[in-house]
Amino acid sequence: MLVRNTSKADSERISMDKPVAVVLAAGKGSRMNSDLPKVLCEVCGRPMIHFVLEALQAAGVGRMFVVVGYRDEDVRSELEELPEVEFVLQEEQLGTGHAVQVCRNNLLKHDGAVVVVAGDSPMLQSDSARALLDEYAKSRPACILGTLHREDPTGLGRIVRDSNGDFCGIVEEKDATSEQRKITEVNMSTYVFDCQELLGALEQIKDNNEQKEYYLTDCPGILKNNGKDVRALPVLKSCESFSINTVDELAIVEQEMQRMRFKQD
Repeated sequence: MLVRNTSKADSERISMDKPVAVVLAAGKGSRMNSDLPKVLCEVCGRPMIHFVLEALQAAGVGRMFVVVGYRDEDVRSELEELPEVEFVLQEEQLGTGHAVQVCRNNLLKHDGAVVVVAGDSPMLQSDSARALLDEYAKSRPACILGTLHREDPTGLGRIVRDSNGDFCGIVEEKDATSEQRKITEVNMSTYVFDCQELLGALEQIKDNNEQKEYYLTDCPGILKNNGKDVRALPVLKSCESFSINTVDELAIVEQEMQRMRFKQD
């Protein structure tokens, strides 16, 4: 569990030399039958974002920049005593890429790894995040995507590789060919970026899509096209494929979390 500490001095001592994280937490979650920000909806009696932050801290992350938007004061109130957390306001929700863009000033001086995850992914496992960070530490690639193989990949972006097995890109299901839709390796929006490479890629993303949003998923492809080292590492566990977009999915995650706890005991 994260240690609560209200000391500003302690907060300022948290080093940017460690990996940092950007946690996307600005959404409403309109299908959750709740007026709360989605990340504050409870799983096993706790707001789901706590599980994400604890996994990141256990993986060795220092500062965590939580991007807030909808009812940001509620998220701030819930997390304000955590010295590792700093809040960044996304006044308009213009996509995942835009959510990371608003953290630019917070990241400018960081020279190292940035973990980017969604705050509504309480099944994030600390050893998965640590495996991605260990891979980054070996040779500092521009980007590592945490992936997994899913028996039913319906609805998820597929990881396309070349004949050597190297990462080529992410293809969303709606854009995939019939052959690409057979790919079982999927993108789960869990990333480790080299900070300065990420900032450069964020300057190149466009909103030329129907939603007029800026997508973080464009960044790995941009870096790859710029000749940078981009890797996809299938280290995520099957439990990390669970998403929470509805009350029914929340119930499934709760059941899986309880099963895992029982197994550990």
